[in-house]
Amino acid sequence: MNKIYLIAILLFSGLSAAAQGPPITADKPIMLGGGYIFKTLTEIRSTEGGTFTRIPIMVHHLPSANTLIAVHMPFVLHSFNEGSAFEDGMQLGDIQILGKYQFFRRDGHAKTFRMVLKTVQNLPTGKKYGIDGMSTGQYQSYFALVAGRETIKLGLSGEIGYNIAPNSDLDQIALRLGAGLPLLRPVYPVKQLNLYFEFSHNTYTAVDTYELLYAQGIQYAIKRLTFEMAYQWPLSTTVTDIYQLRSSILLGARFII
Repeated sequence: MNKIYLIAILLFSGLSAAAQGPPITADKPIMLGGGYIFKTLTEIRSTEGGTFTRIPIMVHHLPSANTLIAVHMPFVLHSFNEGSAFEDGMQLGDIQILGKYQFFRRDGHAKTFRMVLKTVQNLPTGKKYGIDGMSTGQYQSYFALVAGRETIKLGLSGEIGYNIAPNSDLDQIALRLGAGLPLLRPVYPVKQLNLYFEFSHNTYTAVDTYELLYAQGIQYAIKRLTFEMAYQWPLSTTVTDIYQLRSSILLGARFII
């Protein structure tokens, strides 16, 4: 048994199949301590009110094995339908500050279960267009619990959270469920192709509406680079807002240093 094979066993046992990579539209509690992650996840969103493209610059820092802090700075290209009172063009969107703390971890042979506390602070830097997740121009505060179980054959993650929007009707209960399926055998250095199946359920408590979304994604990870894409659409919704999602195309990349 050579040294490379020993390293691979340690990685996939102790780090719980991290080669599966993080979900695309969901989240998971796996955090690899130390260093920085530079990433982007462009979303092209089609709605009844127009098409909007969010291009974020995201920097994640992991000070330790159980903490993460991040800044997401998005630029949003607005293309409103004819007759809108708003102007088309590129604008700074709502900047987000993310924090995560892993408070539970139980590892087994080539598997792990972990739980994380998470918060996202949405700053009112975008235009007051009311486009959720892009340009609301409203301060929002989100708190959640994220849990996940991973093996070298399958990754499962879930999230439950509440979003507080003091000056708008965007208060919501958020539920997320994702499954990651690796298509290649685990190797070191990392080379993996993953399929993702991700559900999002949002209940807007202030207006008593909900939406159930599904995203089908694919992800390719090689060494420190990851490329991903997904298509998301509503399975069921009672939301009647003009900017309600019809469908989204997501294209992303990340680099670990």
